[in-house]
Amino acid sequence: MLERFYPDIYVSSAYEIDFQKYYDSGYRGILFDIDNTLVPHGAPADERSRALIRSLKEMGFRILFLSNNKEPRVKMFNDAVGAEYIYKAGKPGVKGYRQGMERLGTDEKTTFFVGDQLFTDVWGAKNAGLLSILVHPIDKKEEIQIVLKRYLEKIVLAAYRRREMKRQRDGL
Repeated sequence: MLERFYPDIYVSSAYEIDFQKYYDSGYRGILFDIDNTLVPHGAPADERSRALIRSLKEMGFRILFLSNNKEPRVKMFNDAVGAEYIYKAGKPGVKGYRQGMERLGTDEKTTFFVGDQLFTDVWGAKNAGLLSILVHPIDKKEEIQIVLKRYLEKIVLAAYRRREMKRQRDGL
């Protein structure tokens, strides 16, 4: 039952993902969450996030920020990095993910999602048929509704880790 919330891949940071590996595998589009995925909640784009997006574009990726936040927040971040974006995306609903792929000219086989929350980012990406990459939140300081969800996420992530450990022991 909890498997529906499990990420396909779980890494410590968006900045540690081997994006070249995904490009070489045929992926061409990346949908990113912003807050606590690329920068702390509400923070502007920093040099690290600008450099990452620049390098991904040079690699050949098309980038879209998919955020449940309001347009001023998403636009402020995007203006500094110059990608596509969808605000008030309605994650975990699949509509925003599909609109994102349509705008990028990609599909479920050539797009993946990177975010920091299980119940919006990962669940929505999985429902949309996308590879989901979960990253650790950048900052522990978050809005109260997210803090409450993090307690539930701990339960799901504990089950996910147990499954992954068993798979490793069994050689899967």
